[in-house]
Amino acid sequence: MPKNYQLDAHCEAILQEYRDLLPRFQEVAAEVYGTLRKTLDDAGLLVAALEYRVKAEDSLAGKLELKGSKYKGLSDITDIIGLRVITFYIDDVDKVASAVERLFEVDWDNSVDKRKAHEIDSFGYLSLHYICSLKGFPYRFEIQMRTILQHAWANMNHDTGYKSGVEVPTRYLRNLGRLAGMLELVDEQFSLIRRELTDYRRRVQALVASGNLGEVPLDGDTFRSFLELHPFDNLNRRIASVNQAEIHEVSLMPYLAVFKKLGCKTLGDVVKMIRQYSEGAYQLACYQIGLTDLDIISSSLGPQNICIAYILKLGGGKAGIRFMFDELNGPSEGNEAMAEMLVEQAADLPFMNQK
Repeated sequence: MPKNYQLDAHCEAILQEYRDLLPRFQEVAAEVYGTLRKTLDDAGLLVAALEYRVKAEDSLAGKLELKGSKYKGLSDITDIIGLRVITFYIDDVDKVASAVERLFEVDWDNSVDKRKAHEIDSFGYLSLHYICSLKGFPYRFEIQMRTILQHAWANMNHDTGYKSGVEVPTRYLRNLGRLAGMLELVDEQFSLIRRELTDYRRRVQALVASGNLGEVPLDGDTFRSFLELHPFDNLNRRIASVNQAEIHEVSLMPYLAVFKKLGCKTLGDVVKMIRQYSEGAYQLACYQIGLTDLDIISSSLGPQNICIAYILKLGGGKAGIRFMFDELNGPSEGNEAMAEMLVEQAADLPFMNQK
C-alpha cells in the first residue's frame, strides 16, 4: 500500500507517474549499464566499479517534499536513473566520459564538471556528472564519474562531517582539508607514474625491436618484450628435430629470475648467453631424449639447458643446478637428484671439454 507523504496534488501526480513507469526505469537502467559495461570492456578500460540504481520511492518523495514546486513533471528530475563509474586513475575519468559521449546524448546545460572546483575541501566532490538521454526514452539519467580515492574521500567526509548531526570544529575541518590535499596529490601521482611507466615500456619495446639489446636493462617488462621475439625458438626447433617432436608452448617468464641470478643485467647479456651456450644446451638435449620415443617437448627445454650449460661450464656444478631448479619450481629433494643426474650426463659431453 502506498505510503502517505506530505505532498500536494502536483507532486503526488509526479510520484504516481514514477510508480507507473518504475518497471520501465529498471529496464532502461539495466540497458544503459549493460551498454556502458560492454563498451568499457571492449576498450580494455578497467574500472574499480560500475554501479547503477533506480531512485527509491521514499527518496523521490523526500525530494518532492523539499522542492517539488520546481519540477513541472517527472521528466524534469534527472536522477531517477543513476549510474556511477569509479576509476583507478584520474586520466581514466576522461576516457569513460568520452565513451559516455559516444553512447548517449549529453545534456551539456545540466551536466557539471565539478573537477573545476578550486575550494580547499573540494577533493571528494571532484566528480564529473553527465545528464544523459537514450534515444526513444523521454526521461534523462545521471552518470557520475570519479576516481576511487575521490569516492572513498567523499564517503569518509560525509560520515565525519554530516552524519554526526553536530557542527565539526575548525581544527578537524583543517585536518580533513590537509588529508584531502594529500589524497589529491596521491591521485595525481598514481596517474603520473602510470604515464611514465607506459612511456618507459614504449621506449623499451622500440629498443628491443631495433636490436639494441645491450642498452636494455633486464626486468619484467623488457624480458616480456624480448620473449615476443621468440629468442629460444631456433634452439627448441633443433632439439625437437632429434625425435621429430612437437613443441608445447609454456610461459618462459620464470626464467627472468634465473637469468638475473646468473648475472645477466641487460637483454644483451641474455643474448650473449644464448649464443655461447646453445650448442651445449643442444648436446644436453640429445643425451636426454635421443634414445627415447618422446614426441612432445616443452618450450622451456631450450632456456633450461642454456642455463644448465652455463652453470656447468662456469663450475657451478650440482649446487648451481639445484639452485636453478629451486628458483623455478620451489625447493625439493627431487631437485637434488635431478641436479646430480645432469652433472653426470654432461661430464663427457663435448662442450664441457672445450676451452
